[in-house]
Amino acid sequence: MKPMGPIPGWFAAEEGMLLIGGCGAGSLVDEAGDTPLFVYDMGVVEAQVRRFREAMPDRLDLHYAVKANPYAPLLTRMAGQVDGFDIASGGELDMALAAGMVPDRISFAGPGKRNDELEAAIFAGVTLNLESEGEGRRALAIADRIGKRPRVAVRVNPDFDLKGSGMRMGGGAKPFGVDADRAAALARSMIDSGADWRGWHIFAGSQNLDPLAIIETQAATIALAARLSDAVGASPPLVNLGGGFGLAYFPGDVPLDIRPIGVALDSEMDSLPDILRGSVFAMELGRWLVGEAGVYLTRVIDVKVSQGETFVVVDGGLHHQLAASGNFGTVVRRNYPIALANRFGAPAAADSVTVVGCLCTPIDRLGDKVALPQVQEGDLVAIFLAGAYGASASPTAFLGHPSPHELLLG
Repeated sequence: MKPMGPIPGWFAAEEGMLLIGGCGAGSLVDEAGDTPLFVYDMGVVEAQVRRFREAMPDRLDLHYAVKANPYAPLLTRMAGQVDGFDIASGGELDMALAAGMVPDRISFAGPGKRNDELEAAIFAGVTLNLESEGEGRRALAIADRIGKRPRVAVRVNPDFDLKGSGMRMGGGAKPFGVDADRAAALARSMIDSGADWRGWHIFAGSQNLDPLAIIETQAATIALAARLSDAVGASPPLVNLGGGFGLAYFPGDVPLDIRPIGVALDSEMDSLPDILRGSVFAMELGRWLVGEAGVYLTRVIDVKVSQGETFVVVDGGLHHQLAASGNFGTVVRRNYPIALANRFGAPAAADSVTVVGCLCTPIDRLGDKVALPQVQEGDLVAIFLAGAYGASASPTAFLGHPSPHELLLG
């Protein structure tokens, strides 16, 4: 038997049925029409936003990283909750504008922006986070051709990373951003060419559960922004500190306490270098805002035994929930929190089971040797922390299975 990650403590049951946002999981499946189904509780998202606002300095803006979950109804609600959207493609640009986020509150990062994406962003008036000198040259040429002044920031590949991160985005050779020793020269050239320079985007890592590591990285990020700005000879309108806040997905993970991060950042902002005193600061968060708000519901199709091991076969799988299968952003596969939605809280059976998806590949495992109540055909399996990097980050076209249903509550 293998452990699973912690189920968020607010989930409860009514007559044995898991409640999500006060609604029974079975009734939500009926409302959606079928399984597999992602359910997102907007109340949980709003509570996370409040936690952030209460813990962080007042002058720190909150941006939402659209890639975490671009479900259209969710984006529309997020536009009223946060101070900006961070996007990474032309498609996400369209989604952000459709959700009602004003263009000058949208920033566009990503190392492979096509010319048509650059043109659409410049025309709309969003900020391009430049990833290279070549991208800067292309942006200027496109802006000149269409008669628009481009809004540009420089994404910096810092000379440090966020230690203990699930994904390290800075330090060493990276496809992301401009190396710190060349970033000021690029910013200066953009200013001299007439672009509207919007500042710095410095992203060192993500999915981190260590407050001290985040505090240390944020201090280093502010110091780097000050050095670069001095080299440019101009105060940056915005300093994007990146993200980093992680979620406790796996056994042994301790939820991140953001309060000491806010205290330390407040102290940093009380003693900013002169060149940053007029700057706006922002953090961009994705999974931390929406991850715990999602539950993936999938129906048991078959229960079978092979050489003494029981396999629970469901109608979902890694084509919807790649991360829970261990094939997105992890090296060693560990179990996400998982339960039977229609017998939530019931005692576990004596023997463990392995929950597998419906795909013809041995990597399609959603729960490896986990403890569940006695499982039967027709039961509902719930996988928690499914609100980020779910449907949109999974190979939904693989083997031609239907796309999952999605519902937003609240």
